[in-house]
Amino acid sequence: MSASSLLVLEDVTKHFVLRRSLLGTPTMVVRAVDGVSLTVAAGETLALVGESGCGKSTVGRLALRLIDPTAGKVRLDGRDLASLTSAELRGVRASAQLIFQDPYGSLNPRMTVGEMLAEPLLLHTDLSRASRRDRVAELLGVVGLKGEHAQRYPHEFSGGQRQRIAIARALAVEPRLIVCDEPVSALDVSIRSQILNLLKELQQRLGLAYVFISHDLAVVKHIATRVAVMYLGRIVESAACEAIFAEPRHPYTQALLSAVPALSSRGRRHRRILPGDPPSPVYPPPGCHLHPRCAHAEEVCMRLRPALATGEAHATACHLWPDIVASLPPADVIGPEFSASLQRLFRRFEAKIED
Repeated sequence: MSASSLLVLEDVTKHFVLRRSLLGTPTMVVRAVDGVSLTVAAGETLALVGESGCGKSTVGRLALRLIDPTAGKVRLDGRDLASLTSAELRGVRASAQLIFQDPYGSLNPRMTVGEMLAEPLLLHTDLSRASRRDRVAELLGVVGLKGEHAQRYPHEFSGGQRQRIAIARALAVEPRLIVCDEPVSALDVSIRSQILNLLKELQQRLGLAYVFISHDLAVVKHIATRVAVMYLGRIVESAACEAIFAEPRHPYTQALLSAVPALSSRGRRHRRILPGDPPSPVYPPPGCHLHPRCAHAEEVCMRLRPALATGEAHATACHLWPDIVASLPPADVIGPEFSASLQRLFRRFEAKIED
């Protein structure tokens, strides 16, 4: 663990029991998070990406101890969260906040904006009423809203404005870490860029660290410092953002990146489609969880779980990644599906000209 590490997860698992026997023994368990280790340094953005249901949001809640891990340790600013009392945990939570995906569902419709922003100040500070009022006005200005907005209710704002209010509430107690759980997925494309730019500006101004949870790799490329790719409760690849996009090593990462739309043929990746759906987290396959969907899988993939060397700058949980990367076509090669669609389009165009 680096001295600058703000958040550290060590081999954390989270299993949800769905069914027990008459004697209380678990007989059906969802392995939502299955041995995740990661670190987040002060002032950086770690993006967690993957398909829906892979465990990203569960990791975010474990990082804040909104739920307790089944095993493993979570340390925030050097303190083991599992060992803290309720009073100690309340103090620690002032340094770590959460921004939810739905900006409307996360705001109390019966409270004004001013009341919602003042609530964490009332819980975590000893500011007077006048000082809280001034702090609320300051927070609204920081996120690009006006002081008079404090008297309004959430339904009077647009989706982008409501997410700005949620960001202001997360900033109220001056945290060092913010977990952003799909913070722009419910917004229009034009508004997404504004919120992302706001988050980046706040990070530079306040020295914030983010755990940014998303399935949109285009968004991740815009904001992330490092990327951790999750599949079925495990991290399968972790590296700096530039390295992930320039040289993805794991077949799952390659498939995710090949699905990102490109405006031109230059830089378009050869389309790699994973057959079938992700396996059930209740009955995960042995060995590498991806092997039932991976075209490169060999016998070793079915037997042994590939380890992720967390100490490496570019860590990959794949037995075969050097050979897989060597066999990839260049990034600007247009996939056969795209070429076929272009040929059909040209034939239709020629037919219209002849008519």
